[in-house]
Amino acid sequence: MRKLVYYIATTLDGFIAGPDGADPTGPAGFWPIPADYIEYLVAEYPETLPVQARAALSVTAEGTHFDTVLEGRRSYEIGLKAGIDDAYPHLRHLVFSRTLTEAPAPAVELVADDPVEKVRQLKREDGKDIWLLGGAELAGALYSEIDRLVLKVAPLTIGAGIPVFSHKAAFDPRGWELTGHTVLDSGAAFVTYARATGN
Repeated sequence: MRKLVYYIATTLDGFIAGPDGADPTGPAGFWPIPADYIEYLVAEYPETLPVQARAALSVTAEGTHFDTVLEGRRSYEIGLKAGIDDAYPHLRHLVFSRTLTEAPAPAVELVADDPVEKVRQLKREDGKDIWLLGGAELAGALYSEIDRLVLKVAPLTIGAGIPVFSHKAAFDPRGWELTGHTVLDSGAAFVTYARATGN
C-alpha cells in the first residue's frame, strides 16, 4: 500500500513559514538555500523540485519516491501569486480547498471532500508514495494518516510562525522510528521517521 509522506522544510524550532505564511526560501524569505541542499534535492528528491527549478537546473529525472503531491489552498496560492499555476506538472497534483471552485491549471485536481477519505482512497491505488507538501492545516487534518516524516531541517530558528502542524490538529501523541538521516556541510539536515508500529 502507498504511504503518505509529510516531506517538509522546517526550522529548528518547528516552523515551516514565518507568521505571514510566505515561502521561506523565496526572494524575500528568511532561509537562503545553500548549494549542498539543492545538490541533495537534485540527487535524492528530484520530483519535489518545482517546475521552474527543474528547468533552471536541467533536471529531468522522474524520481523514485513520489508520483502524487497534495497541498492545501494557502500553499497553492503562494505559487499562484508568483505566476505559477502548476508547480508540479510532472506529478499528479491535488489541491484541497472548499473555496476554490475552478482550478487555474487543467492538470490540477481540486478536492473539496474530506481529505482523510481522499487519502485513504489514494493509498489503495497503485503507484509510488504520496507527498504531503503542506501546509500546516492540511497536515493537521491528515495527521492520523501520515506514515512517514521527512523533515528538511534548516539550521536556524525564527521564534514564531506557522508550525509543522496547525494548532487545530487534535492532541494525539504518537511515536516515530528514526529510519535515516543526512547532515549536510551547510548544517541543513534531512531526517526521516516512520510511524512506530502500533501507532
